[in-house]
Amino acid sequence: MQPKQIQTPKVRSTSLLVRLTIGLIGMFAFFQVYSVQSILPVLMDEFGISELKAGLLVGATVMGVAVMSPVTGMVSDALGRKRIIALSLMLLAVPTIWMAYAMDVKTMMILRFLQGVAIPGITVVTIAYVGEEYQNSSLTKLMVFYVSGTVMGGFLGRFTLGHLQDWVGWRHALIGMGLVTLLSAAWIAWALPDSKNFKANPNFLSSITVLKSHLKNRYLLSACLLGFCVLFTLVGGFTFINLHLAHAPYYLSSGQLGNIFAVYLLGVVITPVTSWLLQRFGTTKTVNIAIAVALGGIVVTLFQPLWAIVVGLAIMSSGIFISQSATISYIAMNVNKGRSLASGLYYMSYYIGGSMGAWVCGLIYQLGRWQAVVIALVVVQSLAILIVNQLMNKHKE
Repeated sequence: MQPKQIQTPKVRSTSLLVRLTIGLIGMFAFFQVYSVQSILPVLMDEFGISELKAGLLVGATVMGVAVMSPVTGMVSDALGRKRIIALSLMLLAVPTIWMAYAMDVKTMMILRFLQGVAIPGITVVTIAYVGEEYQNSSLTKLMVFYVSGTVMGGFLGRFTLGHLQDWVGWRHALIGMGLVTLLSAAWIAWALPDSKNFKANPNFLSSITVLKSHLKNRYLLSACLLGFCVLFTLVGGFTFINLHLAHAPYYLSSGQLGNIFAVYLLGVVITPVTSWLLQRFGTTKTVNIAIAVALGGIVVTLFQPLWAIVVGLAIMSSGIFISQSATISYIAMNVNKGRSLASGLYYMSYYIGGSMGAWVCGLIYQLGRWQAVVIALVVVQSLAILIVNQLMNKHKE
C-alpha cells in the first residue's frame, strides 16, 4: 500500500507583471475612496452643507467598507479570489458614475456608501490571495507593491478629481473615473494569475468557528486596534486640512488642494523601505518608529506657512504608510487559517477608525478648527503607541 502523500502549497515566483498588477489593484481600490476630499469646499457650496456633513461624505464610503469587510471575507473563502476582485472593481464603477447625477447630499452619501460596499471585494480578497499564493520574501514584496498602489490611488483620486473639477466640473470627472475603473477590472481579469493554493470553504458554520478563533487571537485583535488608529488619523487629518486650507489665509482652489496630496507620492518611495525595517527591527520597533514620525508631522502642521503644512503632511503620511504596511504584512504572515476573514476583521476595524475620524474630527473642527483636530490626532497616535507596546510586544516577527 502506497503511503499517502501530503500535498504542499505550490511555491510561486513574482514576475514584474504580477507585481504591477497587484499594485494596480491597490491603486484602483483606493482611487475613489478619498477622491471627494479635494472638492469638499465645492460640495459644501453646491449642496449647502456644514463641515460635519462634508466630512461624512468621506466617512460614508469608509463605513461601507467597514460593514462589508467581514462578510466579503466569508464569501471569498467560499467562492474564490480572482473573480471576486474583478467583479468588485466593476461594481465600484457603477455608483461612481451614478454620483455624477446626484442632485442632493443624501443621494450622494448613499452612493458613496455603495462605493464602500464594493471595495472589500478588492482589498480583503487581494490580501488573502497574496497570503495563499506567495511566501516569505515574495509575499513581502507583493504586499509592498500593493500598499504602494493604495498610496498612488489615494493620491491620484484626489489629484484627478480636484483638477478635473477646475477643468470640466466634478460631475463629468466622476463619469471618466468610473469608466477607467471598468477598464481596470478587465485588466485584472486578464493579467492576475489564477489561484493554485485556494481551497474553497463554503461551510458557513466553519467560518463561524474560524471567526471565534480570530476573536480570541490577541495579536490579530491588537493589529485591528492599530489599524483603527491609523485610518482615524489619515482620514481625520487629510479631510479637514482641506477645509483649513480652503479658508483664510490660504484660499486654495480644488486643483490646488489636489496638488497638496502630492505628499502621498512619498509613500510610494517610503513604503518599500518597510520590508527592510521589518527585517532589521521587527514589527514592534518599526511601528514605534513610524508613529513617532507621524506624530512629528502632525505637530508641524500647526505652523502657519503653507510650505510648513505641506512638509508636516508629508512627514505624517510617511509614518502612517509605514505603520499600515507593517501591520498588513504582520497579519498576512501570522494568520494561516481563514486569511480573508482575518483580513476582513482588520479592515472592518481599520475603516471604522476612518469613519470615526471623519465624524469625530468634524465635530472637533467645528469647535476649534484645525488646532483642535491636531490635538485629537495626537491623542489617537499616543493610543497607538500603547497598543503596540502593550499588546503587540510578544508576537512572531
